[in-house]
Amino acid sequence: MCKKGAAQVARRVGVENLRPIDVVVCGSVAVNRSGARIGKGAGYSDLEVALLIEAGLVTDELVIVAPVHQLQVVDEEIPETEHDYSVDLIVTPDEVIECPNRRQPRGLVWKDLTPEKIGAIPVLAARASVRQEPE
Repeated sequence: MCKKGAAQVARRVGVENLRPIDVVVCGSVAVNRSGARIGKGAGYSDLEVALLIEAGLVTDELVIVAPVHQLQVVDEEIPETEHDYSVDLIVTPDEVIECPNRRQPRGLVWKDLTPEKIGAIPVLAARASVRQEPE
């Protein structure tokens, strides 16, 4: 099923209706062995994890997994920002790599979100409307 088809049949679920999670499987363009990752660049995966953290649905036992091809595992440093999370495991067809540098955001980093991005994502817009203090 494509994204458009999924949008036609799926029902929207707010963060408040979710149950705690213990595994996140994230798409990545590249990862390094310390756990830093590059996604597609829009930050949606980071936002999803941050929303789950703020909702209290993520604990320290959360395992973040990046399934990639071996060619996507790079030796170079990958720059990270405050809102980025790292992966705990990299899974390739040839190996499973445990990453030592666990890094999770504390939640949403509001100062990094533009009004356009907040307005385009209904759950962010709802949270922004009830938010009391800027971060």
